[in-house]
Amino acid sequence: MAAKSLLIVQHLDWEGPGQHLLAALSEGGITYEVVEAWQEPVPALAPFGGMIVLGGSPNVDEEKEFPYLIGLKARIREGLAAGKAYLGFCLGHQLLAHVLGCRVGPLPQKSVGFITGELTPAGMAHPVFQGLPSPLNLFKWHSQGVLPPLPAGVSLLARSAAAPVEALGLDDNPRVVGLQFDNHAAARDVAAWLKHDGDWALKGSGADPAAMTAHALTQEVAMGREFRLFMANFLRLL
Repeated sequence: MAAKSLLIVQHLDWEGPGQHLLAALSEGGITYEVVEAWQEPVPALAPFGGMIVLGGSPNVDEEKEFPYLIGLKARIREGLAAGKAYLGFCLGHQLLAHVLGCRVGPLPQKSVGFITGELTPAGMAHPVFQGLPSPLNLFKWHSQGVLPPLPAGVSLLARSAAAPVEALGLDDNPRVVGLQFDNHAAARDVAAWLKHDGDWALKGSGADPAAMTAHALTQEVAMGREFRLFMANFLRLL
């Protein structure tokens, strides 16, 4: 059944689905196809129940530098129009917001590493966050973000001191959610991100790579459990 299969869109060869995400999909009995969007066209969504769009280096307006964004945005619009499920992480969140008419731009400072955020009343009422605590532990890796105010029909689900829009959703479709944070990444993924993208992430962010690595290890079980609960909630909506 299409509802049991998801398309995962990847932007970088080293930033694939995190270990927590892979575990959640396995537990949910979900099959998936990963498309490397910078190398191949994003396929039609008809065979899938929805799409998961991961993070990556491009900004949403850099279509000249990353022409594949044009086709990806078109697929996101098609999926929304068809009522498909959508889950975006980081850039995937920003692309969803951009398609929905939100403003996306630079934040005052990079947000890299582990912070806490809070669910809004709309977030606490949303099906995907049922059973999750507020404040939430968040893993961050970005310098751009979604900027308020949000257009009509788009709900603010979570926020933090580092980013005013940590999560957003659609009022009329709970299967569409964007997350600015990357809680799908486990300690192994955090180490890989530091190896491949540490120079960019650490410059000007104030992040401490040793503290980040230690936090990823000590919080791995708890964050993994919370993320799998979030994903179980999301997958139930399929």
